[in-house]
Amino acid sequence: MHAQHITPSTLENWQRSMQSVCGNYETRLAFNSALFIGDVYAKEHAGLTLAHLKTNAGLISRNTKADRDDDRYCFLVSQRSGCARITQNGVTLDLVPGDLVLMDSLGSCEITPHGLIEHASLHLPRQQVLKSFQCDRPLFGKASAHCSSGRMLRLLIDQLYMNEEGTQTDNNEAQAMLAAFTSLLVPALEQRERQAEIADSIAGNSLRRQAQQLIEESLTQPSLSPVALAKRLHISVRQLYRLFEEQGDSVCRYIQRTRLQRSASDLSNPHLKRESITAIAYKWGFTDSAHFSRAFKKQFELSPKDYRAGAFLDSLGSAH
Repeated sequence: MHAQHITPSTLENWQRSMQSVCGNYETRLAFNSALFIGDVYAKEHAGLTLAHLKTNAGLISRNTKADRDDDRYCFLVSQRSGCARITQNGVTLDLVPGDLVLMDSLGSCEITPHGLIEHASLHLPRQQVLKSFQCDRPLFGKASAHCSSGRMLRLLIDQLYMNEEGTQTDNNEAQAMLAAFTSLLVPALEQRERQAEIADSIAGNSLRRQAQQLIEESLTQPSLSPVALAKRLHISVRQLYRLFEEQGDSVCRYIQRTRLQRSASDLSNPHLKRESITAIAYKWGFTDSAHFSRAFKKQFELSPKDYRAGAFLDSLGSAH
């Protein structure tokens, strides 16, 4: 493929250029057409096509009904300048200069530039990328900037981007370049996903600790509930449930278990021996004494009365 440099003067020319270089994309303007900037061209480097794109469009999108003839490639996109948001098949990534993201040529896709952006898009044969991963997985995600494979990918893209003339090459070198990109891409994406999982886990642990602390501070309030707790944490009720499900627990069980533990502590406290069992249950947020007795016996295998009596006997025995 010989270098082609197109400088569209209208949205229609831009659309035709985009579709010839990058596939079946549509463009929506952020401003009136007089303020529109759009430039796209492609060059061949060592058997690989690198598209250069510069625009201030409001939205560049491809729907799920894109021509199946466009499914030959994946695109390794290097954000050169400006910021953008890319959404593919319901997953959204925010890009800043220096970011690398792999995009699939199948499925819906939206690119939302935040002002004027420039990016370079390397065409990689889709089947070759799928083969490299050796598993069925989405071909969409950021490459890590914190591992050797991610840094090497950036260096290779930078070298191609700065080579204004493009290069022709023999088949052996073309295959070697393709192998280099695809082999580096796998660990770079997997490392990024592991980093994201660790970050999510840390965030989840921190949020769960906040939820547990709020529960312990609010046990005396009968109105304590998952809905009230989620509202105070500024998260959804489903997200709150998920925080505890990740540990094989549930938020309701945690609340009741903690209330029962506090009640048991008071029942075994000799300084509170004149306080009734019902008063202790109500103190820790129970509103039904019969329910409290059933839950307590299930938790400690003793009724509240027998638990208190046994605790007092133990304290008398230790005193002698």
